Amino acid sequence: MSDHTHLKAENLFSCKGLTAVVTGGGTGIGLMQTLALVESGARVFITSRNAEKLQDVAKKYGGDGKTKGEIIPVQGDISNKEGIEKLIKEIEGKASGGVNVLFNNAGIAGEGSREGYEDVNSEDASAYSKQLLKSEFKEWDDILHTNVAGQYFTAAAFIPLLNAGAKSTKGYASQIINVSSISGLMKGASGGQFAYAASKAALVQMSKVMAREFLPLRIRVNQIAPGIFPSEMTAGDSDQHTHKSDLSDTSKGKGLPSGRPGKEDDMAAATLYLASYAGVFVNGQFIAPDGGATVATPSSI
Repeated sequence: MSDHTHLKAENLFSCKGLTAVVTGGGTGIGLMQTLALVESGARVFITSRNAEKLQDVAKKYGGDGKTKGEIIPVQGDISNKEGIEKLIKEIEGKASGGVNVLFNNAGIAGEGSREGYEDVNSEDASAYSKQLLKSEFKEWDDILHTNVAGQYFTAAAFIPLLNAGAKSTKGYASQIINVSSISGLMKGASGGQFAYAASKAALVQMSKVMAREFLPLRIRVNQIAPGIFPSEMTAGDSDQHTHKSDLSDTSKGKGLPSGRPGKEDDMAAATLYLASYAGVFVNGQFIAPDGGATVATPSSI
């Protein structure tokens, strides 16, 4: 009788032996991805500018690398080359076999045009113009700087470590998973967030370009484009003890075909499909866990 144990879920979706990096891994979607990876056996480096929060996340949710994976906190800033180089040096010193997966997750949101956007009469040209002009050039610069340029320079800097990971891990092709957003696919402005939507659309396209250009390096590039999930962006904050956010007392996500916003289970499923051995044949693709938002509302899908 033939053996098909390789088709069992615990083998297909295993991350044992893999080393991952999650930027912005201390809260929100980044934390959901971190938890999915570590519970499935991966060694996960989490980064952000808040060292204290990272250390607490590692203490609360990390393992010993045996019964499950482990979490290693690394303070760093992806908004400048010096910060990225610092991350690389520290991770390089702790990951002798390189890195298998980079989750380009860190990002920012916000615009002056969003506040009160819903109350503006879109047929009143003067009022509408005045509302949009509440945004500032610097605000656009900051959002595009972090959400597009930051992802580009982070990916570029990690190429040698990803290449090393591919050579040291049998049966696994290293990859970058860019975390974009359905805001980059929808034909609405995400509640007035024109700059945020533009930045995520740019990341959607940049991911496609990276996937093609990185083929000679044998580094795959995929992306996850989430819909509404609890995070500091959507909820406004996170619990100081769990570092998780909550949307249960809000109306966000209730109008989706799913009738609810996303949960950490939903993000974990998308994360594990791409990051585990199950997704090793996938390149240049994106998954949009969005509760049906891009189906119910005009989008570029």
